[in-house]
Amino acid sequence: MSDSGKHDPALTVRRILKVNHAGEFGAIRIYGAQIWMARRLFPDIVPALHEMREDEIDHCRQFREAMPSRKARPCRVMAFWSLGGYLLGFLTALGGRNMVWICTEAVESTVHRHLEDQLAFLQTRDTELHQLIASIQEQELAHLREAEENQTTRGMGHRLLLPIIGFLTDLMIWLSTWGDSSWMRAEMERPKQV
Repeated sequence: MSDSGKHDPALTVRRILKVNHAGEFGAIRIYGAQIWMARRLFPDIVPALHEMREDEIDHCRQFREAMPSRKARPCRVMAFWSLGGYLLGFLTALGGRNMVWICTEAVESTVHRHLEDQLAFLQTRDTELHQLIASIQEQELAHLREAEENQTTRGMGHRLLLPIIGFLTDLMIWLSTWGDSSWMRAEMERPKQV
């Protein structure tokens, strides 16, 4: 934060890249663990999970490539994203096919909300990164729709897991941005001064 009480937009851009790169890495780990389990328990969903994992690998690469020109570096807590993603993927896959899709729905809906905040923030600050995130958001929304369509039931597991996984995803994002995700949302909710 500068002396005037304003946040440095360049710092926020670096944090956006850092958390998006880490989040994609976490998603790769979630899908990797789910694929490993699904091959043994419900192989019919492996192709869909594999396709979504490939998208996340591509997104992770694109965010990493956008870092150097903005002086951004990978997140210092990548190990938490890795371990957390693997455990979340493994445990939800143990819960069954429906739990896999609930996990995807929870993560993707939380990510979508954060991407919306980022797009609003970047619109006039970094148009190139804005375009990159907008194109990635389209694929993430496709993952969300697929997860919603593939759920066979929306019972107790859905009602319990959706907010828990959403909260954990929000927490990882908040920790990885050192709170900048909250700041961006608050700044965008303030009325524009004339």
